[in-house]
Amino acid sequence: MNRCPTCGASYPDDENFCRRDGTRLGSPPPSHAAAKPPKAGADLTDKVLDGRYHVERKVGEGGMSLVYLATDVHTGEPCAIKVLAAPLSRDANAMARLQREARLGMRLAHPNVCHIIRLGGTEDGLMYVVMPFLNGEVLAERTNRRGYLPLDETARLVHDVAVGLHVAHELAIVHRDLKPENVMVCTRPDGSDFAVVMDFGLAKERQAGPELQMLTATGIILGTPEFMSPEQLRGKPFDARTDIYSLALMTYEMLTGKLPFSGRTQQELMIARLHTGPTPLRDLRRDLEFPDAVERVLAKATQTNPDDRYPTTIEFADALSAAVAAGGHGAVANRSSAGGGDLGRTLAR
Repeated sequence: MNRCPTCGASYPDDENFCRRDGTRLGSPPPSHAAAKPPKAGADLTDKVLDGRYHVERKVGEGGMSLVYLATDVHTGEPCAIKVLAAPLSRDANAMARLQREARLGMRLAHPNVCHIIRLGGTEDGLMYVVMPFLNGEVLAERTNRRGYLPLDETARLVHDVAVGLHVAHELAIVHRDLKPENVMVCTRPDGSDFAVVMDFGLAKERQAGPELQMLTATGIILGTPEFMSPEQLRGKPFDARTDIYSLALMTYEMLTGKLPFSGRTQQELMIARLHTGPTPLRDLRRDLEFPDAVERVLAKATQTNPDDRYPTTIEFADALSAAVAAGGHGAVANRSSAGGGDLGRTLAR
């Protein structure tokens, strides 16, 4: 049995990291650990990690990590291996952030969430996480390719995202970086689409302690400015309703191909969100028709004061679906939905 030096929990010999706090098992306490320097640019292709994951090929690379397609030799299922870039594997803050991501992600097993299956380490000292491999199209790419999405399709995808977020919210986890690049649209065997929320790397536990503040630079706002809530922009405390605001902005973009706030600079866009309401759908796309009920639902979900929004993502998604059903889902013309996405590039961001 391996024992966690931080919390004392015991695990089988084939486990390398604690599921509770992400500490490497069988190692000295973190303050005394001496990490083996990882090799820069190590290629994991054709290696077998933890005696279980056969790495097939690299599918994505970013400044923070590399992503490989692998096969679970025990089950035959494909999976994605996200490896922290070699320089960051020597960075205590980056290591701690990945451990937090893994600890949160392993609690989020659900069809509408790309959860983390396992946290591991290579012989060279590189840390990695194992996730389900999603074969589909990134939501941002689908919307860009088609210009906009019809009402009924948008309502279905929003519902899927809302369900995935609700699973996290029930565990007191807020995504706080929700955007179209963090949603994958996958296809079931029967041909129907479903959405999966990805990348809880910036996720925050509502009861998180001061250790989280040590992982981020003081005064830096984490998230993607275009989709951040007013309370995030102000640096105020936030909860699940900040994800509702971001999901509503995503809904505007899905339905019109545009965001409901305008500005020449990033700063102007943020100021507009703090002091003005969103541009109505019909003003964003005068060539399309939208039911009044849909406008009302989105206006409520994007209220500046979180208390004036829907209390849960499920209630927002249900209200949107009801508004679409009442107004006629054919109001926005459909377009072709063929195409594929690049999971590796998205996960490596």
